[in-house]
Amino acid sequence: MNITNESVWQEWNANNQDEYGGAVIRYAECWANLMEERMAGGAKLEDIAKKCSHDADTEGITGFMYGAAVCVLASCWEHGETLRRWHNLDTQVNSEGERANESGGVLNPAILKIK
Repeated sequence: MNITNESVWQEWNANNQDEYGGAVIRYAECWANLMEERMAGGAKLEDIAKKCSHDADTEGITGFMYGAAVCVLASCWEHGETLRRWHNLDTQVNSEGERANESGGVLNPAILKIK
């Protein structure tokens, strides 16, 4: 994966040595590598991010872990900003994704629905 900020990537790794945090880091790295492979073949991130996300999920991540992975990648991966913006618009219910894109934030996709 093409890291743009090695010190931030190393900090994420150092701060996530537990099982839960480590799963986020492993997932983020796998997801980024899958997206890079497909983008090298001409695909656009926006067209392959969701499929690659599912393909990278070998440990059963949660919605919160997915959002954390977006945050990790947004902070240090070559295509992180594009991923963050895509994620926010893909996750939004109303216009909160647009506001998150303006502010630099990442929406939490862990939504609980009760019927």
